[in-house]
Amino acid sequence: MTFVYRENIEALRPDLLEKYGPVFRRIAEGTVDRERNRILPHEQIKWLKEAGFPAVRVPREQGGDGGSIVDLAALLIALAEADPNIPQALRGHVVFSEDRLFAEPSLDRDIWLKRFAEGEIAGNAWTEIGTVGLWQTATSVKKDGDTLRLDGRKFYTTGSIFADWIDVLARREDGVDVVALVRKDSDGVTVSDDWDGFGQRTTGSGAAVFQSVVVEPQNVLLFDDRVPYQHALYQLVLLASLAGIGRAIVRDTAEQIRNRTRVYSTGSGPSDRQDPQIQQVVGQLAGLAYATEASTIRAAAAIQRVFDAKVAGPDAVKAANDAAHVEVYSAQIIVTEFTQRAGSLLFNALSASAARETHALDRHWRNARTISSHNPVINKERIIGDWHINGTAPPINWSIGVPVATPGTGETAAAAE
Repeated sequence: MTFVYRENIEALRPDLLEKYGPVFRRIAEGTVDRERNRILPHEQIKWLKEAGFPAVRVPREQGGDGGSIVDLAALLIALAEADPNIPQALRGHVVFSEDRLFAEPSLDRDIWLKRFAEGEIAGNAWTEIGTVGLWQTATSVKKDGDTLRLDGRKFYTTGSIFADWIDVLARREDGVDVVALVRKDSDGVTVSDDWDGFGQRTTGSGAAVFQSVVVEPQNVLLFDDRVPYQHALYQLVLLASLAGIGRAIVRDTAEQIRNRTRVYSTGSGPSDRQDPQIQQVVGQLAGLAYATEASTIRAAAAIQRVFDAKVAGPDAVKAANDAAHVEVYSAQIIVTEFTQRAGSLLFNALSASAARETHALDRHWRNARTISSHNPVINKERIIGDWHINGTAPPINWSIGVPVATPGTGETAAAAE
C-alpha cells in the first residue's frame, strides 16, 4: 500500500509510511470479514498502539515520530484505505493528543505525551442526545468532599470502547464547561457498542455512562483552553476517512475488472479490462479519489499553519485558524460529494455479481454516506458562502441540541459561537 500521489506532496515523510504501511496492510486483510460480521477491530487497534501510532505527532525527543499534521492526515488516508472505521475510531485521540501538544509546556503536558508514546489512546464522550439544549450539557463534575465526581450519559462515543482514557465534556457547579479525563476502566464507567447505523458499523460508537466516577483534579481542563482548531481537526479525520474510501474504491474496482472473464455482448471490448467504457469509469473514479486526497492534504496543511502560528501570538493564531476552517469546510464540500458519487459510480463498471454480499462493495457508499452525515455539508456551504460574500469568520465551535428559550421572551436563541 503506497501513496500514489506522494511525489506531489513535499511535506510527506516516506519513513512514516514505511513504518506503518505493513500494519495497514495487515489490517486490510480482514476488513471485509469485519464489515460483514460486525467484528470490532480491537486487535487491529492494538497493532497500531504497539507500532507507536498514537504518538505520530509527539516530538521525537519525547518518544514520538515528530510528524506534521500533513503527515498524520496522509497516514490516516492510507489507514482508511485499509479500513475507514479505524481512523474514525481514533478521531477522539487525534484531537485530544493535539490539544496536549498545543498546550503550554508543563509537567502535566509531558506526562500525557509520555502516555501517548507508550501507546495509550483517548476516546471521546461529548455528545448527548434527547432534550439537551444547544450549548448545554447534563454531564457534571461536582465536589464530593475532597473528591471530584463525574456523572452523565453520552452517545456517539466513537472509539472509546478501544481507549485507555475517555475525554468527557462536562459542566462544573459554577457553570463553567470543562473536559474531564477518566480511565475507561475506572469504577462507574460503562461503554457500550450500541451504534445501529447502516455504515461505519465497527467504529465502536454508542453510549457511555459515567456514574460517580472519581476524577483527578489535574485531569479537569477548561474547555475555553482547548486547542483552537479542534473542530477543524475533528473534520479533517473524517475527510481522511473519506479520501481513504475513495482510494479503496479505485483499488477494488480495478481488481474486480482485472479478474473478470465474462463480458456483455453489448460491451465495447473483448474483455472488461480492455473495454474503453469500463476503463473510462475507473479513470473517473481515480480522478475523484485524486481530488479528495489532494483537498484533504491541503486542508491538513492549513491546520498545520495554525499550530505553527502559535509562536507569533494569539492574533496570528486566530487569523490562521479562521483561514484553516474555511479550507477544511471547503474541502468537506468536495470530499463528501465526490466519495459518495464514486461509491455509486463503481457499479457502472461491474455487473450484477458485484452486488453480492461476499464482495461487500456496498460498504464504500454506506460508509461514505454515514461519515458525510456527521457535520451537515449544507451548513458548511452556507458558512463558506457567507465568508466569500461578507467576510464573516467561520464558527470555530458549534453545538447540536434543542433550541434554548431566552428567559422572559419566549423566543429561542443559541449562544454565540
